[in-house]
Amino acid sequence: MAHEQNQSCINACNDCADHCDYCASACLNEGNVNEMVRCISLDIDCAAICRLAAGYMARDSEFAMELCQVCAIVCEACAEECDKHSAEHCKDCAEACRKCAEECRNMA
Repeated sequence: MAHEQNQSCINACNDCADHCDYCASACLNEGNVNEMVRCISLDIDCAAICRLAAGYMARDSEFAMELCQVCAIVCEACAEECDKHSAEHCKDCAEACRKCAEECRNMA
């Protein structure tokens, strides 16, 4: 089954989405929340597309490859933004995003 051969990418997407949700929430509690606006926005976008990509792969959608290509682009943008911040949750999120982007590129 296709979802089994893509399980590593599905797992990376779900893990990334969880990290992005946590990062967005944690950013809202930072003292400099105004400086975190782009990070929060990209976290939300990234979590959404990662979950969407995981679903497409799980059900072997004919558009899974194309969606994973876009997912990789969003993950890279999110990682780059998170890297600009010193918060540990941002660093952890950036790492998860880079892993997901790599998995998505390998899948696509």
